[in-house]
Amino acid sequence: MKQRPNPTGRKNKPAVVKPKKSSEPAAAEAPATTNVPLNAGFPVVGIGASAGGLAAFEAFFAGMPADTDPGMAFVLVQHLAPDHKSILSDLIRRYTRMQVFEVEDGMVVQSNCAYIIPPGRDMAFLNGTLQLLEPAEPRGQRLPIDFFFRSLAQDQRERAIGIVLSGTGSDGTLGVRAIKGEGGMVMAQNPGSTEFDGMPQSALATGLVDYEMPPAEMPAHLIAYAAHAFGKLPRSTTIPAPKIENAMKKIFILLRAQTGHDFSQYKPSTIHRRIERRMAVHQVEAIDSYLKYLQQTPAEVEALFRDLLIGVTNFFRDPEVFLELETAVIPKIFEGKTPGDAVRVWSAGCSSGEEAYSIAILLVEHMEALKQSYTVQVFATDIDSQAIATARAGLYLASIAADISPERLARFFTAEADGSAYRIHKSIRDLMIFSEQDVIKDPPFSKLDLISCRNLLIYMGAELQKKLIPLFHYALKPEGWLFLGTSEGVGEFDALFAVLDRKAKLYRRKEDVHGQQRAALGRFLPPMTALAAAFPRGATKPATPRKLSLRELTEHALLLQVVAAGALVNAQGDVLYLHGRTGMFLEPAPGEAGISNILRMAREGLRRDLTSTLHKAVGTKDIVSCPGLRVKTNGHFTRVNLTIRPVTSGPAASAETPLFLVILEEAPGAPPVTTPLADAAGPATPDADGFDKVSAEARIAGLKLELRAKEEYLQTTYEELESSTEELKSSNEEMQSVNEELQSTNEELETSKEELQSVNEELATVNTELQTKVTDLSRANNDMNNLLAGTGIGTVFVDHRLRILRFTPAASKIINLIVSDIGRPVAHLVSNLVGYNRLVADVQEVLATLVTREVDVLTQEGRNYTMRIQPYRTLDNVIEGAVISFVDITAIMRTRDALARTAELLERTGEMAKVGGWELDLRTQQLFWTLETYRIHELDPTVVPTVQQALGFYAPEFRLKIEAMIQAATVSGTSWDVELPLTTAKGRSIWARTMGSAVKEGGKTIKLMVAFQDITDRKRGEEALQQADERARRAASAGTAK
Repeated sequence: MKQRPNPTGRKNKPAVVKPKKSSEPAAAEAPATTNVPLNAGFPVVGIGASAGGLAAFEAFFAGMPADTDPGMAFVLVQHLAPDHKSILSDLIRRYTRMQVFEVEDGMVVQSNCAYIIPPGRDMAFLNGTLQLLEPAEPRGQRLPIDFFFRSLAQDQRERAIGIVLSGTGSDGTLGVRAIKGEGGMVMAQNPGSTEFDGMPQSALATGLVDYEMPPAEMPAHLIAYAAHAFGKLPRSTTIPAPKIENAMKKIFILLRAQTGHDFSQYKPSTIHRRIERRMAVHQVEAIDSYLKYLQQTPAEVEALFRDLLIGVTNFFRDPEVFLELETAVIPKIFEGKTPGDAVRVWSAGCSSGEEAYSIAILLVEHMEALKQSYTVQVFATDIDSQAIATARAGLYLASIAADISPERLARFFTAEADGSAYRIHKSIRDLMIFSEQDVIKDPPFSKLDLISCRNLLIYMGAELQKKLIPLFHYALKPEGWLFLGTSEGVGEFDALFAVLDRKAKLYRRKEDVHGQQRAALGRFLPPMTALAAAFPRGATKPATPRKLSLRELTEHALLLQVVAAGALVNAQGDVLYLHGRTGMFLEPAPGEAGISNILRMAREGLRRDLTSTLHKAVGTKDIVSCPGLRVKTNGHFTRVNLTIRPVTSGPAASAETPLFLVILEEAPGAPPVTTPLADAAGPATPDADGFDKVSAEARIAGLKLELRAKEEYLQTTYEELESSTEELKSSNEEMQSVNEELQSTNEELETSKEELQSVNEELATVNTELQTKVTDLSRANNDMNNLLAGTGIGTVFVDHRLRILRFTPAASKIINLIVSDIGRPVAHLVSNLVGYNRLVADVQEVLATLVTREVDVLTQEGRNYTMRIQPYRTLDNVIEGAVISFVDITAIMRTRDALARTAELLERTGEMAKVGGWELDLRTQQLFWTLETYRIHELDPTVVPTVQQALGFYAPEFRLKIEAMIQAATVSGTSWDVELPLTTAKGRSIWARTMGSAVKEGGKTIKLMVAFQDITDRKRGEEALQQADERARRAASAGTAK
């Protein structure tokens, strides 16, 4: 392809950072480096290739316009030799009109430009710039494509695009996972169009590649994807929010209809982000159009479903948490159980089973420590049928050894024969019951000792979480255990679960004294189906006494003390049940309806004493009475006796949730209390004892007025305190809102952690693959050494400086080489070659022209060799030196000389006897003549005659005869011996004798061998003799006649 000129006058032309050396021509100016972070703001396309990548680059850029809308930047990562200058930039300029740059450290990336990684460097993308680093890994273990792809994904997120082209190995596979994890797009070259399909095949095996096609077809799809995903009018601004919500509801219906699973209550942001990514892949602009595409394409519904599934897990994930589970929870599960009792565990959302197997291992280890046997059942369920199939198989890659201690690995796993995987031991597998289950709609298991539901709730909406926590409470036994993920919690249901370890997210089931479980299950818990019945339950225990309802418990306590009104409350004053006519003493508190608190419901005059009395009863856990309280009722004050007594009878009143009965009754014989006034009937007079009754009564009235004023002051103060309390509650609610936001952020961080963990797992897999490749390379190296030694061909490997890198034993006999000569220049060595001293010059010429050179040489021992000098090419088509090989042709030369002497002898004798010959190969119809045959026919020896041309020298009547003889010899193998006249190429008439025979192979004639002799002189002599005989006969006849 001819080089296209670079356009002039391009907008946003990059500035020069630093001048090039005068000896280096600059084809394009380099973009400026900067220390200011810069967001690219346009798609950045990372293209990775190795062996065979140059042809793929050519096909890709030949179809990619220099300007696209939106613009894109292209960053090429190629496996290059670290110690040689790369010419890849010059080669790419031949295929595109874009500006092409070899990357310099800190170079700012601009759209519609191509950037080439320099040799011997790793490259990363940071804040819109390309950063160069010294490779951390030794040569042969570097993965520069993965390194760049991952940094590109972290920096550009959904604007990152990765393309994997021809190459060996698996470089780029981890980068593909990183780009897809951040919402980017991935393309891979169709393996059928590659020179080396290792890298594309490895990328395709992840199942994450969006487009698989030849490089020539990629530009059109890439431009269309960028236009849909990053166009000037994003979907979020052109489609009203209600329309998006309506379309998503229909998408949820399609997903539910095909897969049976409902995603409508999952976090909308997560679902919408996955849908938008699928829309961009299929270049669908409107969500309504994507909805139609889903309706018409069931395979896309399945693809979207797979995108929505989450399956990042490993054995003993979060070791500190599992250590707490092992030491604090597992022993308590076995407390109170006798040998043979059932231990039931449910791992909800188990993915591929690693965490479920981990819990089973802990249970078995504890049983071994107790030296007792129990009936253990671990129910492991997940929505993903493929993950459940993997869990059932119990076969995991050998990389799990990084997560499991050697002792547990040896005890509970069996290595496969090839060492590539471990299989869970049968003793553990027999404890497991795997099932495909949707925790949202399918009924739960029951009578469970432990529920493990880790990192599932963080992907669900708040309403769904509120439904699942009471469901778990229902499924657990009394004092059962709940095991959640590190970013999850029970939220507002702290009345259902007590915290054992807040960091480890371990909770213990509490009794449901508030009816929260019933309220949640009433609107959510589905009817029991055959699923729960499909799994055997543990052995039934003796029936426990029936738990009294709250009403029965209250009435039972009231019967112990006959009263007209009362309320059952907890220690905080929350009303659980009201009995009798309480309106005289209590009234509903203003505000939203919910769980009522008796302290807020108390009427004027009762609240203060009720608060202190309840507090005292909670502290002493004894009956506390407060008689004669002045309670305002219907505009006047009434004397009320208050009694609070703990409720101690019945199983509903546990130590963790104490209950109290508040008894309110009007004081017997207490008339309404009116405001006391001073007696106005005249002045008081002292009695017989000298006591002034009038003054005393006035004094009492004044004190009562003062007491009433103080009461009003205290009431005002109390109301102000309540107002402050409400404000504090409001602040507390705001803090709870902030806490929920922080928890949401924490959940997002946990999601990112899982994605990073997935990348780490892939790195471990790649490390295993590299170790395998090292073993293969060592074996291949041994095979090559034995092959070179076994062929007997002398071979010498040299680098660009003509220094010896390696040689075979046979080469040491031709060029005086010993092991210590490795690293020395070829010019310093003494060879055994005779008459040849251009070895250094010829090697330099081959390195300069890249054209193989062959020379026949002779050694001092008299042996002949063909010396071949050719460039040393790596798998990446990089020239790293030359290969000098010596092939012993002594026997060939001797045979060739003998054949030459024999041929010359035959030609000489044939010339003297005027005997030639020809050979006809019946398989190829090729005709061969000796030189004497050419001389007889007077034909130029350079002419290669055909059979028809050879027959043309004979007259037509003789030509038919020759064809018949050839046919007979071909069919039956008969020979012939004939004398025929012919006309030479110069027109001279001669006679020739031909004697032919057939050569057979496998009973079939394959050749005709013919001796050809010029008998013209003999024929002329015979003719002269005949004429002389005729004349003598005539003369004799004439004499007789006389």
